Amino acid sequence: MSFYPQIKQILLGKTLPTSAHSEERLSNAAALAVLSSDALSSVAYATEEILLVLVAAGSSALSLSLPIAGAIILLLTVVTLSYRQTIRAYPNGGGAYTVARENLGVYPGLIAGGSLLIDYILTVTVSISAGTAALTSAIPQLQPYTVSLGLIFIFLLMLANLRGVKESGNIFMIPTYAFVASIFVLIVLGLYKQATGYVAPEYPNLPVSEQLNSFFILRAFSAGCTALTGVEAISNGVLAFKAPEWKNARITLLYMSTILGIMFLGITYLSGIYHIVPEHGQTAVSLLGHRIVGDSPLYYLIQIATLFILLLAANTSYADFPRLSSIVASDGYLPRQLALLGDRLVYSNGIILLSVCAAILVIIFRGEVNAVIPLYAVGVFTSFTLSQAGMVRHWFKDKTSGWRLSAAINSLGAIATAVVLIVIISTKFALGAWLVVVTIPIIVSLFLAIHRHYEYVAERLSIGEVSPQNYTPILKPGQATHPAVVIVGQLNRGTVEALDYARTIADEIVAVHVDIGSTDREELQAKWRQLEADIPLEIIESPYRSVITPIVNFVGQFEARHPGVFTTVIIPAFVTRNWWHSLLHNQTTLFLKNALRAQKSRVVTTVRYYL
Repeated sequence: MSFYPQIKQILLGKTLPTSAHSEERLSNAAALAVLSSDALSSVAYATEEILLVLVAAGSSALSLSLPIAGAIILLLTVVTLSYRQTIRAYPNGGGAYTVARENLGVYPGLIAGGSLLIDYILTVTVSISAGTAALTSAIPQLQPYTVSLGLIFIFLLMLANLRGVKESGNIFMIPTYAFVASIFVLIVLGLYKQATGYVAPEYPNLPVSEQLNSFFILRAFSAGCTALTGVEAISNGVLAFKAPEWKNARITLLYMSTILGIMFLGITYLSGIYHIVPEHGQTAVSLLGHRIVGDSPLYYLIQIATLFILLLAANTSYADFPRLSSIVASDGYLPRQLALLGDRLVYSNGIILLSVCAAILVIIFRGEVNAVIPLYAVGVFTSFTLSQAGMVRHWFKDKTSGWRLSAAINSLGAIATAVVLIVIISTKFALGAWLVVVTIPIIVSLFLAIHRHYEYVAERLSIGEVSPQNYTPILKPGQATHPAVVIVGQLNRGTVEALDYARTIADEIVAVHVDIGSTDREELQAKWRQLEADIPLEIIESPYRSVITPIVNFVGQFEARHPGVFTTVIIPAFVTRNWWHSLLHNQTTLFLKNALRAQKSRVVTTVRYYL
């Protein structure tokens, strides 16, 4: 084993076979940690975001935080009931992209998918920035290293998720439940301290810089709606659960919403009772902890738990972004590399892409939570609205038992989230939400451009108009003098030309195809018998989803059977019109040629087909 595979195995563990996929499912307890950490962690900053808006209207306005939180809890209830309907209707996973695309059409589906992908990237950015803020609140000396710490945390999360779903679930259970327990302890102690006669210091005399009106209250409400981000994650990740998947997903969604609601209301209520006013360099939870438990070890325990849950909140995105991008890629709207399972049965390319995008945003916004928050929630409420509208259409089409009640619930969800979306855009547009509003159409345009390219490639490579040829079967002489191996990825025009070339130079030819679990063998063999019957086709199963290793092993064995002669390895490859188009395709040819060179295969020929 060379140096790189050794390091990779040490960091990520051994490659898992495809047959182990079912074993990588999550229990309800683990799924709550993996898929709900984003939603649960929002209590660490959602109340603070409400207060940061209200403080501009003076100290008297801060008392409005509790009614605003109550309205958000009502919205949470509606969204939870709506997504429970979605999970029941789509037991194999009903994310916003799938629901909107199937029921509303391609464009609404792409808008929903693009909105969620943007939101997942922002979730990682906000969570990492907020977690770092919790750390620097407790240890102010670390504030100059905010960006560096954020990048380190992103790298560690990426590494943990590349190890696999099951391992990441086991890793993240303890911090998630430690945070939930610490917040409940803080709430209970705060209520007890209040009940035993504690009198909080009066609010300072805050200057009034904005008038208290309906628009201002809506701004505070939209800021607090960040508490709902991540609620859709369970609906998107149904297939991550153990069987029966959809029932376990519905139960876990209910648990998550209940815990979230209690914690959010508790923190908001105590912030009002203890007269918490946001301060630079201190989070609301940190200030509340100081008032209730002082500088005791419990305060630092709460801050550490908050740090970890905020870092792990990003893990919701690490669970769902790769899965969603793989679905969009399978439909041909994102690079196909994102649809491939990695060594540990996770979508490694999606995990890496998410990490890179989030790292770039952490650098751009210098790890400041308040700078990123205005961008937040636009994408998630766009997907909420399209998903629920799609579900209404679904119920009216299917009309299964109880469809009227389900349609009513989803209608209420669609209306409520649409109203909130309008509020968020109107109140946060000038503060930065315009960036997301502009980015979503750009992302959708990119999706469509990628899809057009794949359609063009499929049309150019199609063998639909290739007529069957009556080739004379190649007779194997006693000793072949010019043997050849032709690598077959798909049976297309490029492969046909490579096989025609092989016939001109070789007196013994074998074609080899690697099945990584996605090949329709019967269809491939039927087409082969029709077009290339004179050349034998070997289909090799690859339980570890590797294409390179099985081919290199096959070529090595073939060369060993033909000593003393030069075996030609022929690799078909198509050449795109523009160099950047090649980024949308796996560079299998390059990796295969390097592997064959390492094995010292002496004649490797590329037959190019120009699109």
